[in-house]
Amino acid sequence: VKAVILDPRNDFNVDQILTKKDVQNLIQLCVTRLLDTTSPSLSTIKMQVYFDMNYAKRAELLSEQRRVLEGRLAPLVRDITDSHPCVQEEMENVYQKIVSYVLLSSGLGSPTNLEVVREVTAALQSVFPQTEMITFISLSKKNKEQQLKNFAMLVTGIRLYNKECGKGGSSIDECNVNRKKKYTYHISERSKELSNFFFFSHRLSKALLVFCFYSIKLSHKCHLPVLWLALFSVHWTWSDAITSAQEVEKMSVQFAATMEQLKNTVQNRVSIRTKEVFPLFIALSNLWSSFQDEIVLLSFLTNMTNSLQQFSKIQSQIFPEEVLTSLLEGVTVKSDEERITETMGTRVNVSDFKDQEWLFPETTDNFDQLLIQYHGFCAHAIGVKGLTLPGNPAIGILKHRERCYVFSSKEAAYIFAQDPDKFIQLNIEKAKEHAELIQLLELHHQSEYLVPYAQARNTSKYLMKPTAKCDSGTQTDTHILPPTIVTSYEWNEWELRRKAIKLANLRRKLTHAMQTDLSHMRRENSTQVYLPKDVSTQTKRDNSSNVPRPQIFLAGLRGGSSPTTHMVKVDLTRAVDET
Repeated sequence: VKAVILDPRNDFNVDQILTKKDVQNLIQLCVTRLLDTTSPSLSTIKMQVYFDMNYAKRAELLSEQRRVLEGRLAPLVRDITDSHPCVQEEMENVYQKIVSYVLLSSGLGSPTNLEVVREVTAALQSVFPQTEMITFISLSKKNKEQQLKNFAMLVTGIRLYNKECGKGGSSIDECNVNRKKKYTYHISERSKELSNFFFFSHRLSKALLVFCFYSIKLSHKCHLPVLWLALFSVHWTWSDAITSAQEVEKMSVQFAATMEQLKNTVQNRVSIRTKEVFPLFIALSNLWSSFQDEIVLLSFLTNMTNSLQQFSKIQSQIFPEEVLTSLLEGVTVKSDEERITETMGTRVNVSDFKDQEWLFPETTDNFDQLLIQYHGFCAHAIGVKGLTLPGNPAIGILKHRERCYVFSSKEAAYIFAQDPDKFIQLNIEKAKEHAELIQLLELHHQSEYLVPYAQARNTSKYLMKPTAKCDSGTQTDTHILPPTIVTSYEWNEWELRRKAIKLANLRRKLTHAMQTDLSHMRRENSTQVYLPKDVSTQTKRDNSSNVPRPQIFLAGLRGGSSPTTHMVKVDLTRAVDET
């Protein structure tokens, strides 16, 4: 729907709400495109959707494969690690579960085959006898899981070694030589299919160049997506196949060297130290697991190749072999490799451009890791000629508005650099006409593609570009850095003034200290006493006594006629015994 609306040939105005007539017209156009079985554009979009939904990189595919395997073994691992057997019978059951885990994790044989089970049990007994079950049970759950993985790798290495020596491993259907031959055969078959696809795409490239350079017109329906359909995703599957073949060749050499080293170490010795052979057994197991991973990758590439071929059937309908032969007869068209080789010695003269920034290998760090726009295709040929020609970075990379562009020739670079915005807009218009270009040229992340066609056509009417809006969210940690609390910080101005006055007074103060010979060796002591408390007592009875009242009289104090005063004291107090 978006592709139909944004196609300028359909003349939809996305600035306004679509009327019922516009909706019916849109539905009709979409249905017509979906029902066109001879449309290379529709086949290309289908291929892109299939490729995006099913293709995965090596690391992602292998990680998913290991996650699935661990998920299948998780219940068995849980039963082993969570069990706490006490009697001998329960320990034997747990040991049998360990044997099953080792067998299933290695993938070497079926657990229903008694001969395989006996062979795995014997190999496990040599590295983990049943008498050590008590020690295994006492381990933590995490250590138990690690021990199970070690047991699986050791037993796998022992069985592979026995298979190589002819002493066992009858259930292992393929060893080093047979496995390598079988894998090489499958790789060669996939390479042939991809090579045929490449050959056909190169012929389509030459035919398309003939149309453009010689202005040849075909009577039947044909346009640019034919080439893009042939080239899409072939590069990824081809590179994965080459990488997988290289990995298999390298691992085959390592497997043979490790096996030979193990034979020289073991020979005919009766007893061998574990630190000498266990690392070799683990190395064999890891190499075998890597071989299994490559088999998974090979199966994935085979399915991808077979599925992608069904989308290319329309090529034979539009470009039969006789049509291609007649078009290319007597015409010499350069291939992409020849075109790049011819332009290796030419480069842009920076002095010819004052306001443009050009990047070259010798002046730019990480030159090979620069993010090139349009998937590395020539930025000039897409919108002007309608061609996807590979660019040559050696000519020079133009950096315009923080984006990098490459070109197929020096002339194309000079023309594009005169007005980059014009040619960028031409490329966007070309992508609007052919929606399959959005994925191929990686234009789906550019906001300019969403500019309505009506606004781009009536530039005088719309003076300002619309603001791109999107919902976004950010999240930060509560405290990224450790807290630095300054305890001496004061926000109160008066408190700061008080401290300043205090410091000013301290400048006029002196502190003296002295120490005597008798006190310099003493230490501080402290004592603790009980606080005083109120105490009271009470007697049994109260008693009292009564004494006579004293009666003393003094006479002659007032004096008399004589000059000398004579005082007379009379004591009339009664005796005590009289009371």
